[in-house]
Amino acid sequence: MKYMLVIPTKRLKQALIIGTALFLAIMFAYSERKAIQTFADRDPTPQAIYKVDTKEKKIALTFDISWGEERAEPILDILKQKNAKATIFLSSAWSQRHQDLVQRIKEDGFEIGSHGHKHDFYTKYSDEEIRRQIRRADAILTQMTGKKPTLIRLPNGDIDKRVLKIAHELGYTVIQWDTDSQDWTNPGKEAIIHNVVSKAHPGDIVLMHASDSAKETHLALPVIIDKLRAMGYELVTVSELLTGTDVKSEEVR
Repeated sequence: MKYMLVIPTKRLKQALIIGTALFLAIMFAYSERKAIQTFADRDPTPQAIYKVDTKEKKIALTFDISWGEERAEPILDILKQKNAKATIFLSSAWSQRHQDLVQRIKEDGFEIGSHGHKHDFYTKYSDEEIRRQIRRADAILTQMTGKKPTLIRLPNGDIDKRVLKIAHELGYTVIQWDTDSQDWTNPGKEAIIHNVVSKAHPGDIVLMHASDSAKETHLALPVIIDKLRAMGYELVTVSELLTGTDVKSEEVR
């Protein structure tokens, strides 16, 4: 005996409607998730760069200059004698008072970044004052060097999400550091050398100073350069370090 399964037409239509509705709901949810993800990818929260992820033995020495009359020139002399590349973050207020040194930094081929105008804690400023300080430095450094800086290290490394967002809106990449020489504490020549050489790694960004507050940097620098090179490191600018590598940033609160 043969049996035939008979499904009432009304029930079949209901099943088709329910199935179609479920399918459309799933597709809608998926497309919404993709749209949200795409939007997030297009509009990421700006982040500060501390190092880059590379297997190449490249390292960037960076120097902040915000005040003083004595320490910048000896450091520039050492870098030139050693044929060592570096990125130098200049306070525009200092730059106005030392136009001859700024011109030398440019002519010697060092990369110039902004260190803001007033050397202060920018996180305590209003949004408009943060913009004013960055824009003022931008105008002064661009006029003095003939080139708009695109890298910025905020004074004291003082940043939060608000400062990052404003700097990003003004066309800047915020550069921090992964290795701190602690030269600003004047711990002694050997300590500065140890602080840099013992922590050096591929893609590292090293913080140093050429302001008068750092009284021992010029003593440690020749040894640091020689030791890094003996370890197989190539000294590059921050921009060169960033090219073709995966940036390693950290969340800023």
